[in-house]
Amino acid sequence: MSPFDVVVVIGGVLLTLGAALAIVRAEKGPSILDRTVALDIVVTTMIAAVALYAAYFRRADVVPLLVVLSLVGFVGSVTVARFASVEPEGEGRVRTREEVAAEEAEKRRLEQEEEETRRRRRRVVEAEEQAVADAERDVPSSSRDTVEPEPDDEHHGGPADEEAR
Repeated sequence: MSPFDVVVVIGGVLLTLGAALAIVRAEKGPSILDRTVALDIVVTTMIAAVALYAAYFRRADVVPLLVVLSLVGFVGSVTVARFASVEPEGEGRVRTREEVAAEEAEKRRLEQEEEETRRRRRRVVEAEEQAVADAERDVPSSSRDTVEPEPDDEHHGGPADEEAR
């Protein structure tokens, strides 16, 4: 086995390993941009594998294939980047289990805080109602129903002696 064969085998193994790791990264994500970069790496390793094949077998007729693969990778990346730039933050993103659990815990915490706030408000309203009821109970009923007369120092007239017609 010649040194050139050893280099080709080592290059092939490294390209295969790189493509496998990129596929794992594309599967895990979590965002669309992570997946896009991973798939760009897969296309790049395919281009490198075809170039390695062309160099090993001394074939120049695969150059158009290299150009097509390069254009496909470029156009795909630009397209995804263009769509991702207008995508609202967090949209289309696959969340990890930890992120989902943290969001659910935060939602539960906020719901508990809202419930506690409602309970406090209810207690305040009940206390105010109780204070009003206690105040009404303390005032004698005869003084609640009577109107205090005006002082006598100002006389505005009195009841009419006779009805005017």
